[in-house]
Amino acid sequence: MELTTAGKQLYEEAQGVLATVSAAVRRVLDVDRGVQRLVVAFSPGLHVSDAIRAFTSRHPDVETDVVPAPWWEQDAPLRNGRAQVGYLRRPFDESGLHTIAIGHEPRVACMPAAHPLACRQELVSADLDGERLLDAPERRTSSLEEKLELIALGHGIALIPLSVARSYSRPDLVHLPVTDASGIETCLAAPAGRREKLLRDFLEIATATLRHA
Repeated sequence: MELTTAGKQLYEEAQGVLATVSAAVRRVLDVDRGVQRLVVAFSPGLHVSDAIRAFTSRHPDVETDVVPAPWWEQDAPLRNGRAQVGYLRRPFDESGLHTIAIGHEPRVACMPAAHPLACRQELVSADLDGERLLDAPERRTSSLEEKLELIALGHGIALIPLSVARSYSRPDLVHLPVTDASGIETCLAAPAGRREKLLRDFLEIATATLRHA
């Protein structure tokens, strides 16, 4: 059995509603317990631990959590209330968000180790002409792990951020630089209307941590 296109859309909408309700319940419980909490969303491959450790050292009474940001809708945790701030990669829907550019990283071609191009040291975009690219919107997968499995099975290749390639290294996949491929900008993002001191402090600490990295 497979969900229809309408069924898949309903499933995704339901997940968003459930996440919003769950976040609201957690916030109510935190208020009832007198707990202060900061939740940080992050895209795959982006590391947030240094900033969170620095923030915790300044605010030891604040509880911190992290939640993954889905690659096809990175801004979702900021909009449904699951997170107050996110480490995201452009492009994403930036409407209603305050963003701070924090870095830039190249993309690499991820392909099966047995692919004819896998023996090369580097590629240019023209080398990928005729290849089935899993980055196309109509080939969207439900998770990064699913995409990597499809690549390993020979169903296509994908251009992925270098940090993702390093975080998800496996022997049946090869990652090659594409010298003329456009890079990806990373940024901090938070709802534009939020001005809480804890959030301002985290943004300040996070950007300072990156400057001294």
